[in-house]
Amino acid sequence: MEIMDYIIHTIETLVNIPSPSGFTKEVMDFVRAEAEGFGYACENSRKGGLIITVEGRTEETIGLSAHVDTLGAMVRSISGEGMLKFTLVGGYTMHSVEGSYCKVHTRDGRTYTGTILAKSPSIHTFDDAKTLERSDRNMEVRLDEIVRNREDVKALGIGNGDYISFDPKFQYTEKGFVKSRHLDDKASVGVLLGLLKDMSERKAVPEKKLKILISNYEEVGFGASWLPEDITEFLAVDMGAIGDDLNGNEYSVSICAKDSSGPYDYEMTNRLISLAKEHKLDYAVDIFPHYGSDVSSALHGGNNIRGALIGQGVHASHGMERTHRKGLENTLKLVQSYIGCTPQ
Repeated sequence: MEIMDYIIHTIETLVNIPSPSGFTKEVMDFVRAEAEGFGYACENSRKGGLIITVEGRTEETIGLSAHVDTLGAMVRSISGEGMLKFTLVGGYTMHSVEGSYCKVHTRDGRTYTGTILAKSPSIHTFDDAKTLERSDRNMEVRLDEIVRNREDVKALGIGNGDYISFDPKFQYTEKGFVKSRHLDDKASVGVLLGLLKDMSERKAVPEKKLKILISNYEEVGFGASWLPEDITEFLAVDMGAIGDDLNGNEYSVSICAKDSSGPYDYEMTNRLISLAKEHKLDYAVDIFPHYGSDVSSALHGGNNIRGALIGQGVHASHGMERTHRKGLENTLKLVQSYIGCTPQ
């Protein structure tokens, strides 16, 4: 399978494996199986992240990361009418999930389907259906089960603290668009698995030893707060934000100079810009004021590293997201040039 086709196919697989922050064992097992299938050693951190090691031509170690955890929710309580009240996992607006299909994952391994709705879900019966504030206190999950009260729901094994995942609605269009929830950041996980597949098939060796961290708590702020001590330089591959006052788009790779955590390493960012120019990539340099990354959490965690951030442009982030095959390809090529493994 051609590398870009593999990346898009893998993204589809990834987004369809439920994995809100902290509920990531199944998707991490998939990523590990792919990486080991390409011949690379893997180990898990104590908090469930995955570290993939790729030997290099020198022993100096640099790090790459992408996060496999997504936005989601958790059952907060069960109403007397048998509806589920929930609390957010990650940051998003209620408008972006209203009407979405979802799954409830019980602590003993059962799964139920449902729909996320406002408490006043119909204009035919509620005067405030249009005006009700869309806050978590005014939203609930309607289960696809015959339940009439709290006791009926509890009898299903559903309880407070159960995870809720969102239906991704993945589509890949004839024009090369990838539409889905959770492209932040499963699109980048797909890119890094494509990188491993390509290196394995070409028997390519990067300039420096690589440790690739697939993190599982990025959406709640501490995905890469701990790193292996031998990593000297750390590149997060995440989404590029698109919006007002930004240069990026779905067809390019974004290079972030600064986000809400502060500026990224000056020399490292300059090097990425130079590589993008040298390889004639479609790229944009941007500031992301409402954004943090695995590098942000690594630096806040006290890791002694240089850090930078890149990623394919993703429209409508933390909502119904979209990127493009060209953006994914530009991101892959920039990572390849950064590690010294550009195909000839």
